[in-house]
Amino acid sequence: MKIERILVPLDGSALAESALATAVEMTRPGPATLILVRAAEAHTFPGADATEAQVEVVREAETYLAGVTERLKEQGLAKVETSVWYGPAAAAIVDAARARKADLIVMTTHGRGGLGRLILGSVAESVLRGTTAPILLLRASQAPIEAPKGTGQARPAKEKANV
Repeated sequence: MKIERILVPLDGSALAESALATAVEMTRPGPATLILVRAAEAHTFPGADATEAQVEVVREAETYLAGVTERLKEQGLAKVETSVWYGPAAAAIVDAARARKADLIVMTTHGRGGLGRLILGSVAESVLRGTTAPILLLRASQAPIEAPKGTGQARPAKEKANV
């Protein structure tokens, strides 16, 4: 698998940025391009003019990505592109991966399960269901580890004797 374009979705959190080290390592030694993506979405009160809020969140996202790009270039990474998409995170990541022709998406997940996942949803799962691009999913170090249901019940099938 030849990886030339690696997309990394960022939301400004340390958790999201923790995917950068892995993504940067994957760009070496080859000429891969790192594509940093940030979804921006303004939330306003009903009746309020949303235009100014929308412009502000996009401006903030662009400033944030410019700062991350500068840090990466100081580390010697030359091929960095940025992209701000207006809308929900999962849709923005899927659309950006398609439009920017990403060969791989490297992203983090909180590893939530149960009620937390039901209430907050899973951006990672939505991205997985919405794209054909391969995804390298890195879980938060503090995320709880849960054994899959049915653990200990799977057994190898009987092997046939070679005659």
